[in-house]
Amino acid sequence: MGIAAVIAAAALWGTTGTVQALLPEGKQPLVVAALRLSFGAAALIFLAALRPESRRAFRDLPPAVVIFAGLAIGLYNLLFFWAVFETGVGVGTAIAIGSAPLWVTAYEIGIKRQLPDRLRAFGQAISICGAALLVLSGADAGASGFGVALAALSGAAYAAYSLATSRISQRAPSATVAAATFTVAAVAVLPVFLIVPLGWLAAPGIWPAMLFLGICATGVSYALYTWGLGRVAASTAVTLALIEPLTAWALATVVVGEVLTPAKLAGAVLLIAGLAIVTVFPKR
Repeated sequence: MGIAAVIAAAALWGTTGTVQALLPEGKQPLVVAALRLSFGAAALIFLAALRPESRRAFRDLPPAVVIFAGLAIGLYNLLFFWAVFETGVGVGTAIAIGSAPLWVTAYEIGIKRQLPDRLRAFGQAISICGAALLVLSGADAGASGFGVALAALSGAAYAAYSLATSRISQRAPSATVAAATFTVAAVAVLPVFLIVPLGWLAAPGIWPAMLFLGICATGVSYALYTWGLGRVAASTAVTLALIEPLTAWALATVVVGEVLTPAKLAGAVLLIAGLAIVTVFPKR
Protein backbone atom coordinates (compact mmCIF):
# COMPACT_ATOMS: atom_id res chain seq x y z
CA MET A 1 0.00 0.00 0.00
CA GLY A 2 2.92 2.34 0.65
CA ILE A 3 4.28 1.65 -2.83
CA ALA A 4 0.82 2.23 -4.34
CA ALA A 5 0.48 5.55 -2.49
CA VAL A 6 3.85 6.83 -3.76
CA ILE A 7 3.04 5.75 -7.32
CA ALA A 8 -0.35 7.48 -7.17
CA ALA A 9 1.32 10.65 -5.88
CA ALA A 10 3.91 10.58 -8.67
CA ALA A 11 1.18 10.02 -11.27
CA LEU A 12 -0.60 13.15 -10.01
CA TRP A 13 2.67 15.09 -10.24
CA GLY A 14 2.97 13.91 -13.83
CA THR A 15 -0.18 15.82 -14.78
CA THR A 16 1.40 19.19 -14.01
CA GLY A 17 3.19 19.52 -17.36
CA THR A 18 0.02 19.00 -19.39
CA VAL A 19 -1.98 21.36 -17.15
CA GLN A 20 0.70 24.05 -17.31
CA ALA A 21 0.76 23.74 -21.09
CA LEU A 22 -2.83 25.01 -21.02
CA LEU A 23 -1.84 28.17 -19.12
CA PRO A 24 -1.21 31.38 -21.12
CA GLU A 25 2.24 32.00 -22.56
CA GLY A 26 2.88 34.94 -20.25
CA LYS A 27 2.77 32.81 -17.10
CA GLN A 28 5.46 33.33 -14.48
CA PRO A 29 6.96 29.97 -13.36
CA LEU A 30 7.85 31.20 -9.86
CA VAL A 31 4.29 32.45 -9.32
CA VAL A 32 2.91 29.10 -10.50
CA ALA A 33 5.15 27.33 -7.98
CA ALA A 34 4.17 29.70 -5.16
CA LEU A 35 0.45 29.35 -5.89
CA ARG A 36 0.76 25.56 -6.02
CA LEU A 37 2.36 25.57 -2.60
CA SER A 38 -0.26 27.96 -1.18
CA PHE A 39 -3.25 26.03 -2.50
CA GLY A 40 -1.61 22.75 -1.57
CA ALA A 41 -1.03 23.92 2.01
CA ALA A 42 -4.67 25.05 2.28
CA ALA A 43 -5.91 21.69 0.99
CA LEU A 44 -3.68 19.78 3.40
CA ILE A 45 -4.78 21.90 6.36
CA PHE A 46 -8.38 21.13 5.41
CA LEU A 47 -7.63 17.39 5.24
CA ALA A 48 -5.87 17.48 8.61
CA ALA A 49 -8.76 19.39 10.19
CA LEU A 50 -11.30 16.71 9.23
CA ARG A 51 -10.21 14.29 11.97
CA PRO A 52 -9.70 15.13 15.66
CA GLU A 53 -6.60 12.93 15.95
CA SER A 54 -5.03 14.73 13.00
CA ARG A 55 -5.69 18.12 14.58
CA ARG A 56 -4.23 17.05 17.92
CA ALA A 57 -1.15 15.55 16.28
CA PHE A 58 0.31 18.93 15.27
CA ARG A 59 1.71 19.35 18.78
CA ASP A 60 3.58 16.03 18.51
CA LEU A 61 5.68 17.14 15.54
CA PRO A 62 9.26 18.31 16.14
CA PRO A 63 9.40 21.96 15.01
CA ALA A 64 12.98 21.82 13.74
CA VAL A 65 12.33 18.89 11.39
CA VAL A 66 9.04 20.41 10.16
CA ILE A 67 10.72 23.73 9.39
CA PHE A 68 13.62 22.00 7.62
CA ALA A 69 11.29 19.84 5.52
CA GLY A 70 9.05 22.81 4.69
CA LEU A 71 11.97 24.96 3.57
CA ALA A 72 13.33 22.03 1.53
CA ILE A 73 10.08 21.42 -0.39
CA GLY A 74 9.60 25.15 -0.92
CA LEU A 75 13.15 25.45 -2.25
CA TYR A 76 12.61 22.42 -4.47
CA ASN A 77 9.58 23.98 -6.15
CA LEU A 78 11.22 27.34 -6.78
CA LEU A 79 14.52 25.86 -7.98
CA PHE A 80 12.75 23.33 -10.21
CA PHE A 81 10.65 25.92 -12.03
CA TRP A 82 13.66 28.23 -12.34
CA ALA A 83 15.75 25.34 -13.71
CA VAL A 84 13.07 24.45 -16.26
CA PHE A 85 13.04 28.09 -17.39
CA GLU A 86 16.84 28.06 -17.83
CA THR A 87 17.30 24.59 -19.36
CA GLY A 88 13.97 23.59 -20.84
CA VAL A 89 11.46 21.09 -19.53
CA GLY A 90 13.34 17.99 -20.69
CA VAL A 91 16.79 18.70 -19.26
CA GLY A 92 15.47 20.31 -16.06
CA THR A 93 13.09 17.47 -15.27
CA ALA A 94 15.61 14.74 -16.09
CA ILE A 95 18.29 16.21 -13.83
CA ALA A 96 16.00 17.22 -10.95
CA ILE A 97 13.91 14.05 -10.75
CA GLY A 98 16.69 11.71 -11.84
CA SER A 99 19.23 13.05 -9.33
CA ALA A 100 16.98 12.70 -6.27
CA PRO A 101 17.53 8.92 -5.84
CA LEU A 102 21.28 9.53 -6.18
CA TRP A 103 21.22 12.18 -3.45
CA VAL A 104 19.30 9.87 -1.10
CA THR A 105 21.61 6.94 -1.82
CA ALA A 106 24.66 9.17 -1.23
CA TYR A 107 23.19 10.22 2.14
CA GLU A 108 22.53 6.61 3.13
CA ILE A 109 26.07 5.58 2.20
CA GLY A 110 27.93 8.62 3.55
CA ILE A 111 25.94 9.41 6.71
CA LYS A 112 24.05 6.25 7.68
CA ARG A 113 26.74 3.86 6.41
CA GLN A 114 24.14 1.73 4.60
CA LEU A 115 25.21 0.21 1.31
CA PRO A 116 22.37 -0.41 -1.18
CA ASP A 117 21.62 -3.94 -2.32
CA ARG A 118 23.19 -4.59 -5.70
CA LEU A 119 19.94 -5.55 -7.36
CA ARG A 120 18.17 -2.46 -6.00
CA ALA A 121 21.06 -0.25 -7.13
CA PHE A 122 20.78 -1.80 -10.60
CA GLY A 123 17.03 -1.11 -10.63
CA GLN A 124 17.62 2.50 -9.60
CA ALA A 125 20.26 2.94 -12.28
CA ILE A 126 18.15 1.70 -15.18
CA SER A 127 15.14 3.65 -13.87
CA ILE A 128 17.16 6.87 -13.95
CA CYS A 129 18.52 6.04 -17.40
CA GLY A 130 15.02 5.30 -18.65
CA ALA A 131 13.66 8.55 -17.22
CA ALA A 132 16.51 10.52 -18.79
CA LEU A 133 15.96 8.87 -22.17
CA LEU A 134 12.22 9.45 -21.94
CA VAL A 135 12.52 13.12 -21.03
CA LEU A 136 15.61 14.13 -23.01
CA SER A 137 14.62 12.51 -26.30
CA GLY A 138 13.99 15.38 -28.67
CA ALA A 139 14.80 18.03 -26.05
CA ASP A 140 16.81 21.14 -26.82
CA ALA A 141 20.46 20.50 -26.00
CA GLY A 142 21.27 24.19 -25.40
CA ALA A 143 20.97 24.05 -21.62
CA SER A 144 23.04 26.49 -19.55
CA GLY A 145 25.41 25.30 -16.88
CA PHE A 146 23.63 27.53 -14.39
CA GLY A 147 20.30 25.86 -15.20
CA VAL A 148 21.85 22.40 -14.81
CA ALA A 149 23.18 23.39 -11.38
CA LEU A 150 19.74 24.69 -10.38
CA ALA A 151 18.14 21.39 -11.45
CA ALA A 152 20.69 19.35 -9.47
CA LEU A 153 20.12 21.52 -6.39
CA SER A 154 16.36 21.11 -6.75
CA GLY A 155 16.85 17.34 -6.77
CA ALA A 156 18.90 17.65 -3.59
CA ALA A 157 16.16 19.73 -1.95
CA TYR A 158 13.53 17.16 -2.91
CA ALA A 159 15.70 14.37 -1.50
CA ALA A 160 16.20 16.36 1.72
CA TYR A 161 12.42 16.78 2.06
CA SER A 162 11.87 13.06 1.56
CA LEU A 163 14.52 12.09 4.12
CA ALA A 164 13.29 14.58 6.72
CA THR A 165 9.63 13.63 6.26
CA SER A 166 10.42 9.93 6.52
CA ARG A 167 11.89 10.59 9.99
CA ILE A 168 8.62 12.01 11.36
CA SER A 169 6.08 10.10 9.27
CA GLN A 170 5.27 7.81 12.21
CA ARG A 171 4.84 10.69 14.67
CA ALA A 172 1.52 11.91 13.24
CA PRO A 173 -1.04 11.18 10.49
CA SER A 174 0.25 11.88 6.99
CA ALA A 175 -2.15 14.79 6.44
CA THR A 176 -0.83 16.47 9.59
CA VAL A 177 2.81 16.04 8.59
CA ALA A 178 2.18 17.26 5.05
CA ALA A 179 0.04 20.19 6.23
CA ALA A 180 2.70 21.35 8.67
CA THR A 181 5.57 21.17 6.19
CA PHE A 182 3.66 22.76 3.33
CA THR A 183 2.45 25.60 5.54
CA VAL A 184 6.10 26.41 6.25
CA ALA A 185 6.84 26.22 2.50
CA ALA A 186 3.88 28.45 1.59
CA VAL A 187 4.96 31.10 4.11
CA ALA A 188 8.56 30.93 2.91
CA VAL A 189 7.65 31.66 -0.74
CA LEU A 190 5.28 34.59 -0.01
CA PRO A 191 7.89 37.18 -1.14
CA VAL A 192 7.49 35.83 -4.68
CA PHE A 193 4.09 37.52 -4.90
CA LEU A 194 5.72 40.88 -4.11
CA ILE A 195 8.55 40.54 -6.62
CA VAL A 196 7.16 38.78 -9.71
CA PRO A 197 4.42 40.30 -11.95
CA LEU A 198 0.90 38.92 -11.33
CA GLY A 199 -1.06 40.51 -14.18
CA TRP A 200 -1.23 37.28 -16.19
CA LEU A 201 -3.46 35.76 -13.48
CA ALA A 202 -6.37 37.83 -14.83
CA ALA A 203 -6.51 35.78 -18.05
CA PRO A 204 -9.63 33.57 -18.44
CA GLY A 205 -9.38 29.92 -17.45
CA ILE A 206 -6.37 30.39 -15.16
CA TRP A 207 -7.90 29.57 -11.80
CA PRO A 208 -9.44 26.14 -12.50
CA ALA A 209 -6.02 24.96 -13.69
CA MET A 210 -4.26 26.54 -10.70
CA LEU A 211 -6.75 24.99 -8.27
CA PHE A 212 -6.14 21.57 -9.81
CA LEU A 213 -2.37 22.05 -9.56
CA GLY A 214 -2.65 23.15 -5.94
CA ILE A 215 -5.32 20.82 -4.57
CA CYS A 216 -4.88 17.61 -6.57
CA ALA A 217 -1.34 17.70 -7.97
CA THR A 218 0.09 19.14 -4.74
CA GLY A 219 -2.19 18.75 -1.71
CA VAL A 220 -3.63 15.28 -2.34
CA SER A 221 -0.45 13.98 -3.97
CA TYR A 222 1.83 14.99 -1.09
CA ALA A 223 -0.61 13.60 1.45
CA LEU A 224 -0.30 10.27 -0.38
CA TYR A 225 3.48 10.62 -0.69
CA THR A 226 3.88 11.40 3.01
CA TRP A 227 1.72 8.42 3.92
CA GLY A 228 3.84 6.22 1.66
CA LEU A 229 7.08 7.51 3.20
CA GLY A 230 5.97 5.97 6.49
CA ARG A 231 5.85 2.55 4.85
CA VAL A 232 8.72 2.43 2.34
CA ALA A 233 12.33 3.60 2.49
CA ALA A 234 13.08 7.13 1.30
CA SER A 235 15.34 5.75 -1.44
CA THR A 236 12.48 3.58 -2.68
CA ALA A 237 10.04 6.49 -2.61
CA VAL A 238 12.21 8.89 -4.61
CA THR A 239 12.91 6.15 -7.16
CA LEU A 240 9.22 5.32 -7.54
CA ALA A 241 8.61 9.05 -8.04
CA LEU A 242 10.19 8.56 -11.48
CA ILE A 243 6.65 7.55 -12.46
CA GLU A 244 6.14 11.31 -12.81
CA PRO A 245 7.94 11.71 -16.19
CA LEU A 246 6.35 8.46 -17.36
CA THR A 247 2.89 9.86 -16.64
CA ALA A 248 3.80 13.19 -18.22
CA TRP A 249 4.99 11.41 -21.38
CA ALA A 250 1.83 9.29 -21.58
CA LEU A 251 -0.38 12.38 -21.22
CA ALA A 252 1.69 14.32 -23.76
CA THR A 253 1.28 11.46 -26.24
CA VAL A 254 -2.44 10.93 -25.70
CA VAL A 255 -3.70 14.45 -24.90
CA VAL A 256 -1.24 16.83 -26.55
CA GLY A 257 -0.48 14.57 -29.51
CA GLU A 258 3.28 14.30 -29.03
CA VAL A 259 4.97 11.94 -31.49
CA LEU A 260 5.82 8.47 -30.15
CA THR A 261 9.49 7.82 -30.96
CA PRO A 262 11.53 4.62 -30.50
CA ALA A 263 13.83 6.43 -28.04
CA LYS A 264 10.92 7.49 -25.82
CA LEU A 265 9.42 4.00 -25.98
CA ALA A 266 12.76 2.47 -24.99
CA GLY A 267 13.02 4.95 -22.11
CA ALA A 268 9.55 4.01 -20.89
CA VAL A 269 10.43 0.29 -20.98
CA LEU A 270 13.67 0.84 -19.05
CA LEU A 271 11.90 3.01 -16.49
CA ILE A 272 9.15 0.46 -15.88
CA ALA A 273 11.67 -2.39 -15.66
CA GLY A 274 13.79 -0.54 -13.12
CA LEU A 275 10.81 0.40 -10.98
CA ALA A 276 9.64 -3.20 -11.06
CA ILE A 277 13.01 -4.30 -9.64
CA VAL A 278 12.93 -1.67 -6.89
CA THR A 279 9.34 -2.61 -6.04
CA VAL A 280 9.86 -6.38 -6.00
CA PHE A 281 13.04 -6.13 -3.95
CA PRO A 282 12.26 -3.50 -1.28
CA LYS A 283 14.96 -2.06 0.94
CA ARG A 284 15.85 -4.33 3.87
